[in-house]
Amino acid sequence: MNTSKVSKLSLFPLTAEVDNKGHLCIGGCDVVDLAREFGTPLYLFDEFTLRSKCREFKDRFSKHYANILVIYASKAFLNRALALILKEEGLGLDVVSGGELSIAHSVGFPLDKVYFHGNNKTPEELKLALDWGIGRVVVDNLYELELLNSLTKEKDIRQDILLRITPGVDPHTHQYTTTGTLDSKFGFPLATGQAEEAVKQAMSASNLNLLGFHFHLGSPVSETKPYELAIELVLHFTREVSQKYGPHIDEFSIGGGFAIPSTLDSKEPTVDDYAKALAYKLKSFIPESGLDYPLLIIEPGRAIVGQAGIALYTAGAIKEIPKVRKYVCIDGGMTDNIRPALYGAKYEALVANKALEAEGDIVTIAGKLCESGDILVRNTNLASVQSGDIIAIPVCGAYSIPMSSNYNSLPRPAIVMVEKGKARLVRRRESYQDLMKLDVI
Repeated sequence: MNTSKVSKLSLFPLTAEVDNKGHLCIGGCDVVDLAREFGTPLYLFDEFTLRSKCREFKDRFSKHYANILVIYASKAFLNRALALILKEEGLGLDVVSGGELSIAHSVGFPLDKVYFHGNNKTPEELKLALDWGIGRVVVDNLYELELLNSLTKEKDIRQDILLRITPGVDPHTHQYTTTGTLDSKFGFPLATGQAEEAVKQAMSASNLNLLGFHFHLGSPVSETKPYELAIELVLHFTREVSQKYGPHIDEFSIGGGFAIPSTLDSKEPTVDDYAKALAYKLKSFIPESGLDYPLLIIEPGRAIVGQAGIALYTAGAIKEIPKVRKYVCIDGGMTDNIRPALYGAKYEALVANKALEAEGDIVTIAGKLCESGDILVRNTNLASVQSGDIIAIPVCGAYSIPMSSNYNSLPRPAIVMVEKGKARLVRRRESYQDLMKLDVI
């Protein structure tokens, strides 16, 4: 097998291998057989990789900082099967809607380890969270602070909260996925004094208990320096407001957004690189600040689920424009993965039924949607592609599925979980009837 093929396999789930038929296998399952059995487009998740990533984050960060909590960012992808795995692995959950909260509740996820984020939580969502005993509400603005205090008064309860701080740090990622700069819809800015005002109001709120601060810079963040700067800024702020208003800071969340490799030229820090640098920054500041060592909370989403998921498609029309481009058209596209069209996400690809063949065909993989921007991978090297071949795209476990749509009335794909040679359906494919079942005539 040539070295580029070996490199491509490194982007796939940890169990990826090629069998003697030249077929890509994940979790001991031939993905070509799975494509035939379940149809395409098909999303495939490897349970071994999912569990390994959960354990890696827990192990690496606890090696460098004793008191940590890993909470999975549900927005990357959540369904009941995944929620059960996260529960078994002892992670917490970051939810941003009543829907995500409901998925967690449906599998008996421990609600004391659920943190409710979001910049515009509705009264109905907050009431639901309070009724179910949410662990923490991460308050995003003064409106929410007043609303939450009012709702907790009505229920005669006291709710633990964190405040989301906007540190004003540029994480050097796409503008659509940047959240920690001053001009952001999220959080209380440090630079304007609004963060201090939020602390003041939180401390005077009769039914709220301020436990700490949270920040999130964006995603994917491919370096440690932005986190280190944000930690320093927020801890300086913590020391100042602790002296002024007296909150005892027990929890400190540095968010998520940790980058993972998605192409052969990706050079991202390892989990240990992030853990070592961020824990060192925190530990070096605490002694001189007069603060106690808080619970360090990290919120990886993409970095846990991204590599574990792949997308499978069947090649259909092939269009070659001499001296211009060769298009390989697939049976999915921006309906099941809008990330390339939305913010230029880049991927590699592999012909799953020709995984041992030389890759000398430069093609662009195009979706079937009626949009010129429906391109999944541009100018990638593949084995010679024919109609009917199975195209596998790695690192699709994060954001592809939760951002999917029914544009052009395409049904959303099925999802299969694989482990030790067995495959189980964890979400059936939508039918055409499903597309119409909510219509009222």
